[in-house]
Amino acid sequence: QVQLVESGGGLVQPGGSLRLSCTASGFTFSNYYMSWVRQAPGKGFEWVSHINTHGNLVYYEDSVKGRFTISRDNARNTLYLQMNSLKAEDTALYYCARGTSGSSDYRGQGTQVTVSS
Repeated sequence: QVQLVESGGGLVQPGGSLRLSCTASGFTFSNYYMSWVRQAPGKGFEWVSHINTHGNLVYYEDSVKGRFTISRDNARNTLYLQMNSLKAEDTALYYCARGTSGSSDYRGQGTQVTVSS
């Protein structure tokens, strides 16, 4: 069955960096667009970024442009999100998802990112 397992979250100070990873199994990873979405406390899901199958087309939500970088390694069935210059408002549970915003069918259990001094 489809499994998506996120890792790499944690507590970081404002201005710091984290790198999230998502390991996929149960499907042909290289055939699917992949996304990162997040859910802040008390708020709905927010699409953050997605990447095409080859990894050469990427899209970002406006608030993370220039700070976050999505990438993928199809040989390792792994999706990444490099997050730099983190802000308190980036605090959320981060999920990887198969597909793009509006057309995602699976997501993982999430990894918590907390930005606080």
